[in-house]
Amino acid sequence: MRYCNVYLLLGLFFLFTTTTYARRGRGRARTKSKFQIGLPITGKYRDPESDQYYNNNNGAKITLASHFDYEYVLGHKIAFLCVARGNPRPHITWFKDGTEIFSHQYLNIHEWRKGSDQIKSKLEIDPATQMDAGVYECTADNMYSIDRRSFKTDFSIAFD
Repeated sequence: MRYCNVYLLLGLFFLFTTTTYARRGRGRARTKSKFQIGLPITGKYRDPESDQYYNNNNGAKITLASHFDYEYVLGHKIAFLCVARGNPRPHITWFKDGTEIFSHQYLNIHEWRKGSDQIKSKLEIDPATQMDAGVYECTADNMYSIDRRSFKTDFSIAFD
């Protein structure tokens, strides 16, 4: 009986110390992260073929985009611009609050191809309502890379 209690106490001590240590380890990892979400991973790769693929100069790159924080007036037009370059020419996709959006009666997406490696895309919402507030994102991608820009929108009410 006495040995049973000792083993039980040792078991509980071991369980307590490992659980506490595991919690501390996870907490530190979250607060001391050296990587920023959304940025591409760059650097040297062990395999030359991987290095050539991931550090390819032909990857999709957004060269011009609308301002990040945009306040629009209810009933007026909202317009976002996204210009990307790459070889092959990138494809631009628009998202609102993480969901892909498509043209419809009040939302239009226009695209212009410029040369063999550039594309320009414009998202227009007319007239803007309260439901149009949120985070918009344009994503340019080709076979080598993906680049994205976000636009935060909120509305204001114009008093005449």
